[in-house]
Amino acid sequence: MSHALIDPSPTASLKRVGRSWSDPDARSTWIGILAVILVHGLLFLLGPFLLRSDTQHVAKSKPAAPRQFNIEISPETFAQLRKPPPPPPTKYIEANPNSPDKVPVNTTNFSSQNQVLAQEKPQPDQHNDKPKLDGKKDIVSNQTVSGSLAKPVVAPPPEPQNKAAATKQSAARKEQDPLAGFDKMKQGDDGFGSNLGQHANVEKPSPQKVEGAKVGETDGTVAAMPAIDPHHPRARPVLEQVHTRPAVFNDNQFGTSNIGPVAYDAKWSNYGAYLHKMLESIQVQWDRILIDSRTEPPSGTTVTVKFTIDLHGKIAAIVDVESTSTEQGKQSCISAITLTAPYGDWTDDMIAVLGTSQDIALEFYYQ
Repeated sequence: MSHALIDPSPTASLKRVGRSWSDPDARSTWIGILAVILVHGLLFLLGPFLLRSDTQHVAKSKPAAPRQFNIEISPETFAQLRKPPPPPPTKYIEANPNSPDKVPVNTTNFSSQNQVLAQEKPQPDQHNDKPKLDGKKDIVSNQTVSGSLAKPVVAPPPEPQNKAAATKQSAARKEQDPLAGFDKMKQGDDGFGSNLGQHANVEKPSPQKVEGAKVGETDGTVAAMPAIDPHHPRARPVLEQVHTRPAVFNDNQFGTSNIGPVAYDAKWSNYGAYLHKMLESIQVQWDRILIDSRTEPPSGTTVTVKFTIDLHGKIAAIVDVESTSTEQGKQSCISAITLTAPYGDWTDDMIAVLGTSQDIALEFYYQ
């Protein structure tokens, strides 16, 4: 006969612990065992701190001596760091083509060429940023000189003349004697004589004595007289005009003490040269439209056109139009802008400053 030992189940074990815990003697034994375990655990954790008798001093490590570097910076470097960069030019000025090319010291104006503030008649003790100009007070203008964009008519050279220049011999200044007197002449052997009432060498009596050539003499001088051909007249002289747009000036009675051709302070830039050519194209087209229409809008009216131009010089959009003129005057201004586009690609520096598009406002005046 065989038998096998079977492990007691967990339930049976718990029942045994429960019976032993109900017994007072067994319960006290269990409490003592748990207390011994708890005390030894606390001693194991807190013993190193409770049994430490001496104070340990941690030696402070001395920091290493810092390395020294000698750096020399010129004073100009600090001056450049303190000085803020100049702002880019923001206002377009139409340059005077007769103004000498000279870079101004400090300005926010830009144009198609460098120029310095000046006026033909300086005003002492005046230090304004505009030259003195007589104009209208109710407009805004950035022009200083008015001209014409029409090409000057060059007269054809005169045709060569086949006939030589006519010359004549100038007569010498003749002698004049106020007291010509009488010449006594004796002819023959009989002693007959006569008086001549005029000297043979004096052509005409004069109140005063005039020295000159005798009658019939010349001084040999020759005066050249140009030949005049009525069928080939000479070329009419043409007054030299300034090659720039017609201008309407903004009235300003307080100018500058600088003397020279009238001009603003302005610096050259590619954008200024670009706007200069664009405005000339628009001006020529506007004049052509008005001539072809054979009607003039009312004098004193204005049209302001605001449009967007892209980096290829194309008109992206007409943003706004403000007009005090007629519909024909309004449409003439819009057509002058759109018909002359595109105006050409922008340069790299223009794209860097302006981006890919730019809003421009042009104001047209009917005089």
